[in-house]
Amino acid sequence: MENRQYNYSQNQSGGMIARGSATDAIRPEAVKVLRNTYTLLAMTLLFSAVMAAVSMSVGLGRGASLICSLGALALVWFVLPRTANSSAGIGVVFGFTGLLGLSLGPTLSYYLQLANGGQIVMQALGGTALVFFALSGYVLTTKKDFSFMRGILVAGLVVVLVAALGSIVAAMFGVEITAFSLAISAAIVFLMSGFILYDTSRIVNGGEQNYIIATTGLYLNIYNLFVALLHLLSAFSGDD
Repeated sequence: MENRQYNYSQNQSGGMIARGSATDAIRPEAVKVLRNTYTLLAMTLLFSAVMAAVSMSVGLGRGASLICSLGALALVWFVLPRTANSSAGIGVVFGFTGLLGLSLGPTLSYYLQLANGGQIVMQALGGTALVFFALSGYVLTTKKDFSFMRGILVAGLVVVLVAALGSIVAAMFGVEITAFSLAISAAIVFLMSGFILYDTSRIVNGGEQNYIIATTGLYLNIYNLFVALLHLLSAFSGDD
């Protein structure tokens, strides 16, 4: 799962975060950030999908996939914080999402080779879209402030990362813990759902005014949610 710690050091509000309610209208500044965020998010998701298709068509290997993932992390950690307030940041976001799209190719190829792989991938896509639109719609409708979830989400992220690292180390020594791996994927689904609520709430209530940072956070939510759902659906179908 991609690291998201950078997202919490980027507070561009310069003041107190407003607490919204169901009767409050979304501020014009927040509406602009939302519009720019969702526009850029749609474009980067499409670009990522195209790069994933390219990756599958050329038969990108696991090693190259890992390199792409590491390149994406480098862009997020070291380049994006320095370019997020300029137009160059848009190019960085496209580079980051394109690399993650390339890295996703081998994973998609693996699942599509299963007996009902196409159905699993479509179900994961549909489930990801349903969760994202439902949770985002809830925040946009109620204007509820989910900033109180920050500590819980960060703690959960640390636990999941440590557990995932332990699972990788165990696999290196030939120890396959299927139930543990499924538990991690389930935790990621709940964690990313919480991040969708939190990140959308920050935009709506004025806590995040940089649409480039907001787009990157939401993209990571969707990416990790999709991959986790792929694993879970495949396991429940008996193909994993």
